[in-house]
Parts: sequence; structure tokens; C-alpha cells
Amino acid sequence: MIILATREEISDFLIEVEKRAYKQALFAVHDEQAALDIVQDSMMKLTVKYTSKPPEELPLLFQRILQNTIRDYYRRQKTRSLWTTLFSAFVPNDQDKDHDDFDILETLQVKQESNEPDAQLEKAQLIDLMEKAMEVLPARQREAFILRYWEEMSLAETAAVMNCSEGSVKTHCSRATHTLASILRERGVKL
Repeated sequence: MIILATREEISDFLIEVEKRAYKQALFAVHDEQAALDIVQDSMMKLTVKYTSKPPEELPLLFQRILQNTIRDYYRRQKTRSLWTTLFSAFVPNDQDKDHDDFDILETLQVKQESNEPDAQLEKAQLIDLMEKAMEVLPARQREAFILRYWEEMSLAETAAVMNCSEGSVKTHCSRATHTLASILRERGVKL
């Protein structure tokens, strides 16, 4: 027997995902109002079309809807203004095809959280630097990176949301982490 999501569960889910979804949309379109519209449209699509789904399916469904809504935004922009995309394909020159599966984030050590003001300032500065660095990434690399590392989706879940193979997700994540690591090293962050 399938247990369907209640109105409260859907509402709680949308409240929980709202800020992260906005960040994802903002990274993708670089326009606050458009990002708000994208998130609102995505939430409406979820509530209108998928209330008959169990609560555990909501995160993947919502991510797929959000990514599709972002893509729709770009399609509309291309038609209206005849410009293709804000993001260019950027692959580091030192990228070696044999190392596409390498993931620098897996080699980083996790630091313990600190309530010290200097540690909190350092964390805030690092987050700001990461957000700015992510603007350099091509859309698919940024999408894979956000889904895998910020949304903590599995490889299979990310591939399902992005509608691509797991190998493509690995490649996008690898290229994104190499680019981000290079940018962070240039800014003096020790990895």
C-alpha cells in the first residue's frame, strides 16, 4: 500500500527546500526576480501535478522540476533575445581525461565546527568565495556539483535529475571540482 503525502508534509517539504532551491536558481540565472519566479513555478508544478506521490519521492521530483524550469527559462530567453546562454564551456587546460573520475572533495578533511567568531568569519568568507567561484562553472557542471555536494544526492539520484548517465555526472563533478579548486588556490585557500 502506497502512503501519499499529506498537505502538511508537502508544505513542510517546500518550506525546507525553499532557500536552497532559490540559491540553485540564482546560481543558474543570475537574476533575483527570475530565480524567485523559477522557484515559485517549480513549487506550483509539484503541488499541482505530484500531490499523489509518496513523501519520499518529493525531493527527487522537485529537483527534476526545478532543473527543467531553469532550462525552460533559458529556452524562453533564447527565443526572446536570441542569445544562447550566459555560461560558456570552460574546461581547464590541465584537465586530463584519465582523471575525470578524480574528485578533490573526497580528499578534503572535514573540520570540526567552531563557535569562535574568527572561525565563523572564515567560514562565511569561504562560502562567499565558493558562491562567486561557482558563477564561472558551465551550467551542467554547476548543476551536478550542487546536486551531489550541496543537496547530498547519490550518483544515481543526480543522474536521474539531470537526465544523463552516472558517468556524465562523474565527469561534470570532476571538472567542476577541478575548476573550483584552481580558483580557490588562486585566492589563497589551502586545500
